[in-house]
Amino acid sequence: MTFLSEHALIVMLVIMVTITITGLPFGIAMIVSSIFYLFLSGRDVGLAAENVLNGVFGNFVALAVPLFIFAANVMNEGKISDRLLNFALALVGRLPGGLAQVNIFTSLIFSGMSGSAISDAAGVGKIITGMMMKENRYPRGFAGALTAASAVVGPIFPPSIPMVFYALISSTSVGVLFLGGVVPALLMCTVMAVAVGIMAKVRGFPIEDAIPFRAMPLIFIRAFPALLMPIILLGGIYSGIFTPTEAAAVSALYALLLAVFAYRVLGLRSFWNVVVSSMKTTAVVTMVLCGAFIFNYVITVERVPQAVFQTFEAFELQTWQFLLLLNVLYLLLGCILDVSTIMLVVTPLFIPTAAAMGIDLNHLGIVLVFNMMIGLITPPYGILLFIIKALNGIPLSELIRETWFFMAILISMLMALTFIPALSLWLPRAAGML
Repeated sequence: MTFLSEHALIVMLVIMVTITITGLPFGIAMIVSSIFYLFLSGRDVGLAAENVLNGVFGNFVALAVPLFIFAANVMNEGKISDRLLNFALALVGRLPGGLAQVNIFTSLIFSGMSGSAISDAAGVGKIITGMMMKENRYPRGFAGALTAASAVVGPIFPPSIPMVFYALISSTSVGVLFLGGVVPALLMCTVMAVAVGIMAKVRGFPIEDAIPFRAMPLIFIRAFPALLMPIILLGGIYSGIFTPTEAAAVSALYALLLAVFAYRVLGLRSFWNVVVSSMKTTAVVTMVLCGAFIFNYVITVERVPQAVFQTFEAFELQTWQFLLLLNVLYLLLGCILDVSTIMLVVTPLFIPTAAAMGIDLNHLGIVLVFNMMIGLITPPYGILLFIIKALNGIPLSELIRETWFFMAILISMLMALTFIPALSLWLPRAAGML
């Protein structure tokens, strides 16, 4: 027992890996292994429940996560994305690579409502991918890869579920993080649109028939209620009318009112599907959150963050070197771990080091979220690639072949965002929030 108690942290990590390999959810692996640690180290096992209660159920910010999940599911089930797609088609469909441009623009609009890359790819992304593949207008691998890459903008442009997670573990402001993601998201979409336009001319992609200007007012009116959502959310947050968590509740209610009363497309059966889907997703996320808060207590007691800081200090790394190594590490982790695991388990190890090196934690949060979103499309295990493969029947080999082009664009954007902090901090500073 003495040997086990002296090496309780190692035993905990071995148990965690073993449980994960068996196929059980990672949240359960963290909870079980952390409780074993408390038992072996002679600490009160009740600390596990205390950390869960204080970290999850006692934190007002955590409530935003299930509310944003519910809002995204309502928009997908309620066909709100169809109106947004028609609006985007009227606006940018006439550009080179018309439907590809619509794909990017629609993702930007939808990201201002859902805060989730997966919701984007599975909702409006599925529709536009099908349109691009129809009659072989675009190679199916290109259509799927573009949908995955454009969905990355979802958690960068506010609202953002990963940024809510980051605010939970770093004690930063959700409002600052949301506002800080606006410029990077817009810049990313602009760069991708230009790149797709050039590729469209090189590869001979079709231009869509221009929608007559006289039809645009009606298209805009039909989409207008949905387009109001990000304006209401951001306007309410930054005018002080409601907090980011209250904004999540407003988004859920607004999406429900749109689907039921404005567009009249959400019946009782569809509503029940939304509730069940939201409950399942929230349960998975909450399990990871519970495990992460117990696990983070353990690494704090074991002084792991201090050990990490001392290791970096011994190498005498400059700030830019630390950020570069952190980006490389997160890109590698993104190939094998999901976003919530990286954010809630790995990120707390580096936050104290970053703060000690004088790195703005708001800037760091936006960089890490962007990095982890790239992980969602990183071959061969990017989850968005598998979702698009399943929804649209596109062979994974074709998706991967076309994904590298967009990976190069996104990684270039990541480097710019990392080493030019003003890209993420200018807007919050201009708004007087920093």
